[in-house]
Amino acid sequence: MNSNELEIWHLIMEASLLVQAVMAVLVLASLASWMVIFRKRQMYSRAEKRAREFEEKFWSGADLNKLYDSVASNRAGREGAEALFEAGFREFSRLRDERHLNPDTLVNGAQRAMRVALNREVDRLEHHLGFLATVGSVSPYIGLFGTVWGIMNSFRGLAGAQSATIAMVAPGISEALIATAIGLFAAIPAVIAFNKFSGQLERLESRYDNFKEEFAAILHRQARRLQAEG
Repeated sequence: MNSNELEIWHLIMEASLLVQAVMAVLVLASLASWMVIFRKRQMYSRAEKRAREFEEKFWSGADLNKLYDSVASNRAGREGAEALFEAGFREFSRLRDERHLNPDTLVNGAQRAMRVALNREVDRLEHHLGFLATVGSVSPYIGLFGTVWGIMNSFRGLAGAQSATIAMVAPGISEALIATAIGLFAAIPAVIAFNKFSGQLERLESRYDNFKEEFAAILHRQARRLQAEG
């Protein structure tokens, strides 16, 4: 540990109790945001990979009934486009067994089920993004509060001094500014991660929505063929 690190640690330890509390809150917020960042990074990478793999399997010409049986049997790992497909085809099959239902009724039922599944997937992917937004927007202000409080204490200490010099207030101001630095250290990665994940979420939602519409068109053609055969 070099002299600069020792000096910074000394300033932190010499700060007022309130400023130390502010620093501790910011450090905890930073650690929590990094945990969220790593987890969301894994989640979005997995979601994009699974969406790509399932779409390749879906558009390869696989039998829809066999594909549904394969997806439905995997309850633990069903997510993304797989969840939309399973929900839509399950509702379509249920309505198909009823008599005298026109193709539009069959497809509308399947679309409603897929919309519910899509909303559930978006909620799952959005989970904890609000925390990153909060850390990114609030941390600088919390750090600024600690800085202002520390500077107030520094100038309050000059009240009984005969002469004021920069050497008397510099340590107090330095320890106060550390709170702002920690606030920025917590906020900047959170803001960058939030913007990145928001973009990925928007692309995934658009991808799922496109799949939903394309699958609905396939189901509509299948419903018309069933009506013609019946």
